[in-house]
Amino acid sequence: QVQLVESGGGLVQAGGSLRLSCAASVFAFSNYVMGWFRQAPGKEREFVAASSRSGDNTDYADSVKGRFSGARDNAENTVYLQMNSLKPEDTAVYSCAARYSRYSGTVFSEGKEYTYWGQGTQVTVSS
Repeated sequence: QVQLVESGGGLVQAGGSLRLSCAASVFAFSNYVMGWFRQAPGKEREFVAASSRSGDNTDYADSVKGRFSGARDNAENTVYLQMNSLKPEDTAVYSCAARYSRYSGTVFSEGKEYTYWGQGTQVTVSS
């Protein structure tokens, strides 16, 4: 089994920053592609960012490019999402996800491609 626990959400004013963390309880964390998704009330789940096993390959949604950046620490079994210049439309529950992969360069950008999910952390951006 793989357990994922997000933290770092909260309330922030527009233009502010938050850093989310996702801690994974799993053997061989470096064999997993990791992703971030978000879902606002009444809306479909949306891809945010993803990292290949080593972190060398990354992908970001167009809506967050230049504002969000990811980091991966395989020694600590943790991925991070640094969110800057936050906007009210960034308000959502943010979840991390994991998928085992045999391929070092692979990233996934669809929720259905991931196997394991955390419980999510609420991010609220006020205007």
